[in-house]
Amino acid sequence: MIENSKLSHYKIKKIIQCFCVDIPASKTALLLNLNRNTINYWYMLFRETIYDHQTDLRAKFVGSIEVDESYDESYFGAKRQRGFHGKLKRGRGTLKQPVFGIFERNGRVYTEIVPDCKMKTLQEVIIGKVSLESVIYSDGWRGYNGLVDVGYSKHFRVNHGANEFARGECHINGIESFWSFCKRRLAKFNGISKEYFDYHLKETEWRWMREPNELATELWNLIR
Repeated sequence: MIENSKLSHYKIKKIIQCFCVDIPASKTALLLNLNRNTINYWYMLFRETIYDHQTDLRAKFVGSIEVDESYDESYFGAKRQRGFHGKLKRGRGTLKQPVFGIFERNGRVYTEIVPDCKMKTLQEVIIGKVSLESVIYSDGWRGYNGLVDVGYSKHFRVNHGANEFARGECHINGIESFWSFCKRRLAKFNGISKEYFDYHLKETEWRWMREPNELATELWNLIR
């Protein structure tokens, strides 16, 4: 991937370091005295590589698993439907694009853009990504009904509607922390087009709770 590049390995590693510290492309171009188009090219190449890497991870999640969906208005943009003139609602029932997340405590996070948050949709994602022996924690959304019926014998909920956010080990603080990180990080782009949103989502998934040096080492190995 880098053998035909006109840039030296030293320069490429410098671009990787800036990317992994999350420095915007415009500032990276100034810091490294490189053309902005060159930085844009490498940043997009990194995102495509990370996307492929994250989507190729096939090992199922196991252990204590938190599941949750997000519709955060700061980066999951609202969609107007023709003939609809009312005020868009927030959260479930909104016209916004939902994104579903799975968090393995002390481990990985997985995100997926979904068409809706109905029971069938969420079950298909969970069955495909989470081992049956896992313990699943969720909130009280009806889309999580029936998990016991499909083989997940240990499913516990917190009732956010009743202001219950933790009951011992029963909480979804981990995946909610990820959504907060995702919101803060993606908000700085001031809107991301549908074409590139999935790349940024997978990049954020890849970055979460990891140090820049660790990310830089992995990214260098991925593009070689």
